[in-house]
Amino acid sequence: MSTAQLDRPPVKPTPKDQPHRRPSSGFKDPENPLHRLTPEQLQELAGELDALHEEVFADLGERDASYIRATIRLHRQLALGGRALLLGSRRRPLWLAGTAALSIAKILENMEIGHNVLHGQWDWMNDPDINSQSWDWDTASPAQAWRHSHNYEHHTFTNIRGKDRDLGYEIMRIDPHQRWHPVYLLQPLYNLLLMGFFEWGVAMHDVNFEALRTGEKSKEQFIAELKAIGLKARRQAVKDYIAFPALSGRAWKSTLTANFTANIVRNVWAHSIIFCGHFPDQTYTFSEREVEGETRGGWYVRQLLGSANIEGGPLFHFLSGNLGFQVEHHLFPDMPSSRYAQIAPRVREICRRYGLPYNSGPFHRQLGAVHRTILRLAFPGGRPRPKPTA
Repeated sequence: MSTAQLDRPPVKPTPKDQPHRRPSSGFKDPENPLHRLTPEQLQELAGELDALHEEVFADLGERDASYIRATIRLHRQLALGGRALLLGSRRRPLWLAGTAALSIAKILENMEIGHNVLHGQWDWMNDPDINSQSWDWDTASPAQAWRHSHNYEHHTFTNIRGKDRDLGYEIMRIDPHQRWHPVYLLQPLYNLLLMGFFEWGVAMHDVNFEALRTGEKSKEQFIAELKAIGLKARRQAVKDYIAFPALSGRAWKSTLTANFTANIVRNVWAHSIIFCGHFPDQTYTFSEREVEGETRGGWYVRQLLGSANIEGGPLFHFLSGNLGFQVEHHLFPDMPSSRYAQIAPRVREICRRYGLPYNSGPFHRQLGAVHRTILRLAFPGGRPRPKPTA
């Protein structure tokens, strides 16, 4: 069992939760399935899910290690092949082939490798090169800052209003409980910008300007974090927009546009997968008071209710970092992603027996629901969409 799962801090209400608990309209929240479970049922549920986690970890071995090593090799081959093709990027076929190969390489590195390695999913291998504390990835976020904002904050306080800063990434109104402000009228526009430049939005989100304003973070720490982002940004810019284009000689302009395109493709894909896993109609949000004194079973149920899966085939799940199994990922963030498809039917069965919804839907439906919510809640009012209760 991971440290993050064993040492979840209790969720305590704070004054900043008060505005979030008051709906922006006089709507009534849908009945939360969490409240139908007795303390005894929550304890039994926790025991079943703990046992599933331990069963998988007891079975991890060379087959799993070979999977992640093969995935890393594939990424490097695609990246090298794409860069080689782009040396002749003035020719349209080579530009298209090189850009496609580089886009897929960046998607694999970001989703199935970087995200999951930094979650500690492969730390059990004791491989110093494939380890959450040593890995760095091809994106704008410094690994240490991302591990704190994502692994700790988001996965501990998932969908708790006022605690989970990933709810709308602090710039969008994606829940009717959030008070409306005129700035949200622009959120359909800056959501499009966020799609294209998602890695940079996440990097700035990791800084947490609110913590500086409230005094939770010192100016020295804030400056250090900005310097870390600046160093990472310079490294990314030099690699994609100076060094590799320069290697292409007279084709430098077309190589530069290919690198820019590959980054945009990767960002749009990552944005779509992540938003579909967190913000479609089926997911519930929670007030801090609602989860005060939360038990282990309650934490598990909150992960089930606050996440949604995306249906697809093996290739889709591979390219999405297996985050199409967002429910399983939130239950077991330290479990190797390649095992999520294996345990998904058992998680669904557990949900059925406890009368809990297992949120899942096709990609087009989940994505459409997310963008509809972003558009609707740009305007005043709004109410929670109908949600599954079992």
